[in-house]
Amino acid sequence: MTATVPRLRLGSRPPERNVPANETLVIKLRHLRRRIALQQVFAELFEKRWMEPAIPLALLIGVFVFFSATTPGFASQENLLSTSAELAELSLVCLGMAVVVISGGIDLSVGSMFGLCNMAVILLVTLSGLPVPVAIALGLLIGALLGSVNGSIVAYLKARPFLTTLVTLIIFRGVLNLLDLNYSAQTATVFVTDPVWEWFGTGKVAGIPFSFVTLIGVLIVGHIVLSRSRLGWHITAVGASRRAARHAGIRVERVLLISYVFSGLLCALAAIFYASRLSSASARVGEGMELTVLTAVILGGISLSGGKGTVWRAFIGAATISLLGKGLLLMNVGGEVFQTVLAAVLIVAVGLDLKWGKNRGKAIQKTYVNPTIVEYGELQDTRPGSGTPFEQNDRLVGAEAIGLGQVEGPEDVILDKQGRLYCGTRQGWILRFSGENFEHREIFARIGGHPLGLAFDAEENLVVCVAGMGLYAVTPQGEVRKLTDETNRNWLQLRDDSRLRLADDLDIAPDGKIYFSEATTRFEMADWILDGIEGRPNGRLLCYDPATGKTRTVIRNLVFPNGVCVSHDGKSLLIAQTWLCRILRFHIDGPDKGRLEVFMENFPGYLDNINRASDGAYWVALNGMRSPAYDLAMRMPTFRRRMMKRIPRDEWLYPSMNHGCVVKVSEQGEVLGTWWDPGGTAHATITSMREHGGYLYIGGLENNRIGRIKLDEAEPTASSSGRAVRSVAGSAAN
Repeated sequence: MTATVPRLRLGSRPPERNVPANETLVIKLRHLRRRIALQQVFAELFEKRWMEPAIPLALLIGVFVFFSATTPGFASQENLLSTSAELAELSLVCLGMAVVVISGGIDLSVGSMFGLCNMAVILLVTLSGLPVPVAIALGLLIGALLGSVNGSIVAYLKARPFLTTLVTLIIFRGVLNLLDLNYSAQTATVFVTDPVWEWFGTGKVAGIPFSFVTLIGVLIVGHIVLSRSRLGWHITAVGASRRAARHAGIRVERVLLISYVFSGLLCALAAIFYASRLSSASARVGEGMELTVLTAVILGGISLSGGKGTVWRAFIGAATISLLGKGLLLMNVGGEVFQTVLAAVLIVAVGLDLKWGKNRGKAIQKTYVNPTIVEYGELQDTRPGSGTPFEQNDRLVGAEAIGLGQVEGPEDVILDKQGRLYCGTRQGWILRFSGENFEHREIFARIGGHPLGLAFDAEENLVVCVAGMGLYAVTPQGEVRKLTDETNRNWLQLRDDSRLRLADDLDIAPDGKIYFSEATTRFEMADWILDGIEGRPNGRLLCYDPATGKTRTVIRNLVFPNGVCVSHDGKSLLIAQTWLCRILRFHIDGPDKGRLEVFMENFPGYLDNINRASDGAYWVALNGMRSPAYDLAMRMPTFRRRMMKRIPRDEWLYPSMNHGCVVKVSEQGEVLGTWWDPGGTAHATITSMREHGGYLYIGGLENNRIGRIKLDEAEPTASSSGRAVRSVAGSAAN
């Protein structure tokens, strides 16, 4: 019988005897403690990409807190605004250096370019008589040209970046010295009354220096370019391996040139802010800046070997050095001490960052799986002669084998109107068997991933759930197209669950909407068993509407929702929850629309796919059987955690997978019959079954064949492969 569940829990407890109130409270507190997944929160937090610079960020915060507590005036508004203007100039140069380093190069000429661009802008404003906006534009152009000199030599002449930029450092510094020698009187102190010049030097947006606001804009644009654009991907790929990037069709030389041009452009922008703020220029501007900038980049955690880093890391390094310098200055510490402190901080920070990078993955691995309490009802007796509805028999032992040795892992099977048999394989293929005895085998489509659930739509397109890829459709001609691989994100979770990880099974409602399950949002196909060891509600039910092309999440927080089947009247869905050994019913139409209830529970095994039978009943696959030992283990999350940590994976305690079983249930939730293969001789881990033409076809995730048995009471023309059809009377009533 069905039962309404206003709020579904992780597991159903067996009926309690007269338990004392204090013991009941202890049990409830224990369940509550296991539901709160702080360990999971930490694991998912560490997994975030923005947690990679955790050590540099912690160092930055530590520097700020230390000087705020020990140095009067450090945390004052005036000092922070002044520091932000200087920080913007240093950070812009660091961002340019970061892009070059990520591309696999280095730019030692940034200090000379900074000083030369500063001098050029001052001269353009004072001596040429050009309008300030034109002078600023020309200054940016000069920076880009200087960067292109470095890029052209490195990219097209194949020179080493270190030697190339070391030489250009000397050349650019020599040009700067010549300009200073000839124009030092005109550039020592400059008075410019142009509002644009004043805005670049002292302008503020909501009280924040314009230079710092510009820096934030550059950081956002740089982040988008590096992480979301093809150019950014190419820069990272070139830095990781030029040879591999070239083999992938990336124009390596052009990417390198763009990286150095970008560095020169940002140096020029920083020099313009510096020139407008101080209104002076000299040959000493930018001296030694290349070492400071390189230190900031390394301090931020950007790898000098290339292929790894972000603009935010460069900013963190620049901010740390800027705050450290300002704090020591306020403490009246000399420049020699500053260099010593900076070197010590760099050594400590880099060492800790390397440790963090090496051990972060281990920490995630050890804390990611967080078992909880799952409790079942009394274990059903399945022994032969027990007289229970689940009594074992041998009705599958003599099943006919189709495609023996020609198929690997046919998780789901289905037949079309012509009686041809389809299944997915581990190779990512959809196979089709045809002929009188299905002797003809062909590859119907190559999708990739691991095809799982199958269903035909009204146009005879084969809709497929593909693990790791999403929902796909294959036309009758074998053409593959993607329907969806994402849904709306749950912003209450740290993990981005918008992408589909393990689309499992599906069915199509009479209105054409495709309902499908995602068994887990936390584990991949190769590690799906870890979801069972964890036992948490990581799955969801989704709906794809072909009319709009949109996917939405219908139900969240389901424990491994596996099989999905539209009821015979088309008004509800049956959803198999594998680890809870129960079936839910979700109403999608009618007066109970939106209601979720338990249809059947306490099965003796772990459920997989559900399909309609031709007589109004349903077929249910059991892919593994419960055992007293595993039932006990599911009530002991600490035991399961220790098991994973202390013994090899092939020695873990798993559900019994050596029995194949198919159960037939009625619309009222009664067991009508069972079909067993004791010992799993031919059909272990049965994951699907499909009725067609008086036969039952059987698939299994670990099988090397498709089974077929004759159903004595089924009509030879009946099939369960089609879509559910809503009755005319039912439609009129709605």
